[in-house]
Amino acid sequence: MSSTKGQEATAFDTTRWQARLDELRAAYHVPGATLAVLADGEIHELASGVLHRGTGVTATTDSVFQLGSIAKVYTATLVMRLVESGELDLDAPVVDVLPEFAVADPEATRAITMRRLLSHTSGLTCDFTEDTGRGDDCLARYVEAAKGVALDCPPGTAVSYSSVGYNVLGRMVEVLTGQTWDAALKDRLLTPLGLEQTMTLPEEVLRFRAAMGHLGEEGQDPEPAPAWDLMPRSAGPYGRVCATAGDVVRLARMHLDGGAAQDGTRVLAPESVAAMQRREVDVPDKWTVSADGWGLGWTLYDWFGTPGYGHDGASIGQYAYLRVVPEAGVAIALLTNGGGARRLYADLLQELLGELAGVRMPDAFAPAAQPPAVDITPLLGTYEREGVVITVSERDGAFHLRYEFVGGMKDFSQPLEMDLIPLSDTVFAASGAGPSFSEDWMPVVFSTLSNGTACCYIGMRAAPKIA
Repeated sequence: MSSTKGQEATAFDTTRWQARLDELRAAYHVPGATLAVLADGEIHELASGVLHRGTGVTATTDSVFQLGSIAKVYTATLVMRLVESGELDLDAPVVDVLPEFAVADPEATRAITMRRLLSHTSGLTCDFTEDTGRGDDCLARYVEAAKGVALDCPPGTAVSYSSVGYNVLGRMVEVLTGQTWDAALKDRLLTPLGLEQTMTLPEEVLRFRAAMGHLGEEGQDPEPAPAWDLMPRSAGPYGRVCATAGDVVRLARMHLDGGAAQDGTRVLAPESVAAMQRREVDVPDKWTVSADGWGLGWTLYDWFGTPGYGHDGASIGQYAYLRVVPEAGVAIALLTNGGGARRLYADLLQELLGELAGVRMPDAFAPAAQPPAVDITPLLGTYEREGVVITVSERDGAFHLRYEFVGGMKDFSQPLEMDLIPLSDTVFAASGAGPSFSEDWMPVVFSTLSNGTACCYIGMRAAPKIA
C-alpha cells in the first residue's frame, strides 16, 4: 500500500532503531522485546534483551511471545471469513447458531448478535473465568458454564470490553466449521497467510524460542513469573495466540492490502476489511487501551486527525502492542516480557509513528499540576458489574474509590482503595495502575448508557450505577 504520507516518510534505519530499542528497553527494565515494522513496503525485525532472566536466553527476531488480547483480532478476522461465505449473518442473534447460548435475561439473549460481540457492545462481561479442561470440547463447556452470567449492561447500550463474547464467537466458529477453534484458525487464516511462527497451543510453542513473562516492582529488574501461562485452553479465542512480532505485522499487512496475502492469496474481501475498520461505537474511556472507538475486532484510534487501528494484549508478565496507520502503509508490533513495558511502548512508538507516518500520539494520561475544581456529588454512589462493586465517596475533602471483587471473583484480590484526582467533570486519575495501564495513573471515567443509566468505566468495563 502506498500513500503520499508513506512516500515522504524517512527510510527505516535499522541500526538507529536497534540502538533506540536497546536503550529504552534497558531504561525501563524490560527483560526482552521484539519489534517488527512494516515501512516502505518491507518488514524490518529487531530484537533486544533476554527471553528469560533466569536462563539468560537471548531474544531473537524468531522468538515467540504471548499476544494476550491481540488474539481477538485473529478471531474477528476468522469470523469475517465465515460472514463472507454466507455461514454467518453479523446482525442475526447468536442463538440462531448456538441455541444453547443464554444469559441471565432471556430478552437480552435474543438481542446479542455477532456484530455486538465483535464490537464489545453485547453487554457480556469480561471477567468470567472457567477452566473447562484441555479437551476439544473446552469451548462448548465454557459457553455452557457461562449460562446465566449477569451482563455488565443491556446489549447495545454501551461498549464494555468482553472476553466472554469472543469465546462465544470461537464456539460459533467450531459449530460452523466442524473443527476446533485452534484448527479452524490454522487452516483458514494462519496457513493462507503463511504465518508459520504463529500458534495457539503450548505444545506448539515448545518448538520455538519462547519468551517467559516477568513480574516485579516498578523501576526494578523483574523476576520470571511463577508460570509461563495461567490461561486455560478455552481462553484461546480471546487471549491465546502466540507469535513472532514479524508474523503479527504480516497479519496487519493483509488488512492494509485489502485482504490479500503477500503472495496474492485472497483471505478477505476488501469490503470485509473496510467493515472491520468502520467505527461501530465510540469509547468513553480513551486511555486504558488508547481507544477512540471500536470496529469489528479492531481498536480504532484518532491521532489528531490521522486514523489508525490496532490492539493491545497482556498475559502473565507479557505485554503486546499493534498499531497500524493505513494512510502511510505503516504497521508496528512490539512484544515484551515484563518490566515497564507500557513506558517502552509509549516512547518508542511515539518516535516511530512520528517519523515513519507523521503521527502524533496523545500525551501520557495524567492529571494536571493544578487539577480543576469539580462537583463530584452526582457521581457518588455504588456501581456494579459481574464480579465487581465500585463505591465512589468523599473522604476528608478528597474523592475516593473502593474497587471490590465479589461473587466468583471475591478471592481474586483484596479490595483496592484509591483516591481520585479530576481531569474533568467525568474523567479522573487513580494512582498505582502498573505497566499494563497508562503509565502511573489508572483512568476512571464516568459516562451514561444509552438507556440513561449512569456508569463507571475502569479497565474499559462498564459498571452501571445501582445506588
